[in-house]
Amino acid sequence: MDTDDVLRIPWTFLHLERLNPDVLLTPTMRYRKFQQNFKGGDMADKIHGFLPATAEMPTNRQRLIIRYLFGVLIDLVVLGLFDEFSDSVTVASFSWSLLAAVLLQALLKATIAIEHYVAEFFKARQGAFMKFMRFFGAWVVLFLSKFVILEAITFVFGDRVRFDGMLHGVVTLIIVVTVMVVAEEVIVRLVRWVR
Repeated sequence: MDTDDVLRIPWTFLHLERLNPDVLLTPTMRYRKFQQNFKGGDMADKIHGFLPATAEMPTNRQRLIIRYLFGVLIDLVVLGLFDEFSDSVTVASFSWSLLAAVLLQALLKATIAIEHYVAEFFKARQGAFMKFMRFFGAWVVLFLSKFVILEAITFVFGDRVRFDGMLHGVVTLIIVVTVMVVAEEVIVRLVRWVR
């Protein structure tokens, strides 16, 4: 690098030389360095000079983690919005809201798993009554689970996370959980649509 290139660089960036010597390079010099580093077939193996050209597909475990992470984040946003704009939901702080979102996500996934198990149990049997029991059983599981979820939240968080309103907060919890499930479904459909 010659002295003319260094003199054109503002003095405020000189302290960054210790961190990254490429900061002092002009765009032309950076491009020459880039060409020198990726001559021949090496460029075909790289995208933008640093990312591999081929990406590995995520494993099922990675997909599961991403799905639950997004579920928790969506639940956190919904719970935070209800806390801010509704008098029926009270959360003491962001930390408690995050913990409540994790608990709600776990309990909702457990509820859905039990609901699917009950539905499959009745679906395996024939008859109109079994078909009715499949839907009724699923409804009972989904409805009663809200009482379990409310009690679990009260047991774990006490007054730090509260749902107030009709039926000691059950109606409010049903509304919040419904919005959470709908928001998760909207995000999943959006991600599938973007492909």
